[in-house]
Amino acid sequence: MTDVPLAHPEKAEAAPDGQALLILAADHRNSLESGLYGITAPPTPAQEARICADKLLIYQALLDAAEKLPAGAQPGILIDEQYGADVVELAARSGGAVDLAVPIEASGSDWFEFAYGDRWRRHAEFFPADYAKVLVRDNPGFDAGRRARQAKDLAEVSSWAADTGRPLILELLVPAGDSDKQAVGDDTARYDAELRPGLTVSVIEYLQDHGVEPAIWKIEGLERHEDTVAVLAAARRDARTADCIVLGRHATHGRLDHWLKVAAPVPGFVGFAIGRSIWWDALHAHLYHHSTDGETRGRITGQYLDFARYYLTARDGALAPAWAQTPRTQR
Repeated sequence: MTDVPLAHPEKAEAAPDGQALLILAADHRNSLESGLYGITAPPTPAQEARICADKLLIYQALLDAAEKLPAGAQPGILIDEQYGADVVELAARSGGAVDLAVPIEASGSDWFEFAYGDRWRRHAEFFPADYAKVLVRDNPGFDAGRRARQAKDLAEVSSWAADTGRPLILELLVPAGDSDKQAVGDDTARYDAELRPGLTVSVIEYLQDHGVEPAIWKIEGLERHEDTVAVLAAARRDARTADCIVLGRHATHGRLDHWLKVAAPVPGFVGFAIGRSIWWDALHAHLYHHSTDGETRGRITGQYLDFARYYLTARDGALAPAWAQTPRTQR
């Protein structure tokens, strides 16, 4: 990206109150290079071009889906500048048809680091995005010094977001620490159900106490209604007005359906940001010539619409009881 400022339209307004914000997340970089494309060295120009083209295909699929969304839904795209600059530009000029969120963090680090280092503000302000986004990994059991330094950087982003009028989405991952793994016998499902909800509340409160005030907390899915309520209460403690959305974590469709069903009816949970669970398999098939551009685009559109309709149905309380439901088949 050039450092010469360009003329861009004014920043569009975010999704109106009462609309579900349904984000198609496609800001993956390091994990995409290695996991999907098998790139283990700095990508070649041809490899970079392929990733950029595939991200544009994801955006085109979202535009196809946007025309079919039920009322009360606002589509969004979470896309990076590195491989998605064309998409960022197109979404910024969509006239509000698609909300745009752009990440600020560098990809591939265990702790928060700024993309583009000391020049992060220049990059973050270059496009008129509806949201800025940061990815954070934290746990109360992690190193206290590293946690404090991370929180200081995040508070800087939070202050910048407030000053520039860009609502901040904070994507919060709470990985299990060594003591957590020991407590649940290294059982990931038990950790998610028994420990992660309480740890998530603790991390939210810690970050708030250190000056981090996102507009939206992007939260790993929760298994129980009471945990969803507790996390939202933490996000809104002391008269705060933050909302929450559910992230995908490349989970199975069945797992995501459960997370959406638990969260969607809770006022204050206002949508989702799902990525790999929607487009990974479709891009993998496309990469190995098992599908055309059009077939890939259609598959991504269908997957996104499935989750969108499921979320809206769950939000409106129209889902059958869990014991009566037939699992959705994957497209």
